[in-house]
Amino acid sequence: MTATDQRFPELGFYTLAGQAQSSRDLVDQVRAGEEMGFGWAFISERYDKKEAATLCGAAAAVSERIGIATASTNHNTRHPMVTAGFARTMQSLTGGRFTLGLGRGIDRMQDAYGISRITTAQMEDFAGLMRRLFRGEAIIGHDGPAGSYPVLHISGDLDEHLPMGLTAFGPNSLALGGRCFDQVVLHTFFTDETTKRCVETVKHAAIDAGRDPDEVEVWSCFATIGDHLSEEKRLMKTVGRLATYLQGYGDLLVRTNNWDPAVLERFRADEVVSNFRGGLDVAGTPEVLEHVATLIPEDWMAPMAAGSPEQCVDAIRGQLALGCDGVILHGATPDELAPIVAAYAS
Repeated sequence: MTATDQRFPELGFYTLAGQAQSSRDLVDQVRAGEEMGFGWAFISERYDKKEAATLCGAAAAVSERIGIATASTNHNTRHPMVTAGFARTMQSLTGGRFTLGLGRGIDRMQDAYGISRITTAQMEDFAGLMRRLFRGEAIIGHDGPAGSYPVLHISGDLDEHLPMGLTAFGPNSLALGGRCFDQVVLHTFFTDETTKRCVETVKHAAIDAGRDPDEVEVWSCFATIGDHLSEEKRLMKTVGRLATYLQGYGDLLVRTNNWDPAVLERFRADEVVSNFRGGLDVAGTPEVLEHVATLIPEDWMAPMAAGSPEQCVDAIRGQLALGCDGVILHGATPDELAPIVAAYAS
């Protein structure tokens, strides 16, 4: 990973958290996050106002020190040369502060858009292509899981390491992160037991691949929603967000956390949930979310930082104690996180 000289290199935030009104909100958020001492600004991708390459360029233009990482984009939505050009441009624009983060994506969305589903083998093959391109290789006649390409080449004068990240959920992705990537970002609402197990999976995979496990950073993606926010905001950022995960890929989250699948079935069978159109963290009214809250057990909501700034800081430090190398304070903007970062600093 590229080191940053920020005060808190172990802390990150997601730009455009929640439902931002404008993509331009990112500009002030990155400036504020850098001023507050965050080590990393993570950029997720959606197909509305959050196209990753555009946002990364904007973040680079208004910052000098903070690390910038996609977490994540999908490798199969751009030609490898387009992605390589994006990464190379970002490295030049930022002076080496960029990490290209990939992810598997959501099967149902890929099916709907006619995009092929992503496999572990494809991501591993693609990472290998990026590594070779950034070493200056001319790749001729590649035919592998990531695709068939007659020629791939950036520049014969190029010889550098491209930092790469992976958002990982299941054991195969976690092990891939340990083998091939520099940064692994976990999912939100992982229990302590799950988080610890995921860290161990990544680090052991790195060792098995002959790598130094300390060179693979594991980041907790930790919902951080303090009591200084309004009740309506907290409801949307906690109940709404977890409920949306349960809508989209609840089986995977429940299985990963060893939660009771019968609870998920009752959640899905609920009349309000089953008839709701769209994500609950986007269109759920306070009344709807208050009802949904009755369907989610307290222990499912527990893996997060909540309460006073000091209580949030204790929870954040708890993630580091589980073995994580960094913590993304998820679900809130830098301004919303300001009291918590101030308490962390003291």
